[in-house]
Amino acid sequence: MASKVIHALYTDDDLLLQAVRQVREARYSIGQIYTPFPVHGLDKAMGLAPTRLAITAFLYGIIGLSVAAAMMNFIMIEDWPMDIGGKPSFSFIQNMPSFVPIMFELTVFFAAHLMVFTFFMRSKLWPFKKAENPDSRTTDDHFLMEVVVGSHDAEELTGFLFNTGASEIKLIDKK
Repeated sequence: MASKVIHALYTDDDLLLQAVRQVREARYSIGQIYTPFPVHGLDKAMGLAPTRLAITAFLYGIIGLSVAAAMMNFIMIEDWPMDIGGKPSFSFIQNMPSFVPIMFELTVFFAAHLMVFTFFMRSKLWPFKKAENPDSRTTDDHFLMEVVVGSHDAEELTGFLFNTGASEIKLIDKK
């Protein structure tokens, strides 16, 4: 089933933010917004829920810390204990101050690398995926707001979007 959407192009990020607020106040549905760079405050203007990526980063850091502690305990205490600089290798707790840098580094390593994979999966950016950008100018200097026509009058919506400062408007049949 094909639905109709309107692509409104803007040339300024402040103009886009104001237009998003006006479109939301008028109770129109915004499908997607394409920008050449992150626009501060756009997520709040669109009414998007806060992201939970920080929680996953914390959990990945905990996993990294656990792996580091288990690895250091096995390598330096259980498997091959060595007397380095006169420090005894009897327990993990006694040697923990010397393990702190390694545990810190693996915590950051796990959090950073697993967050990259999480971001790619969440954004559906698979290897060799074809770009879904509706207008190539949005990678350079334009901002595109996709507004769902739905049960609204397309002519009225087009006029409304021109009044918000859109420089170009196209009616698109989306499949």
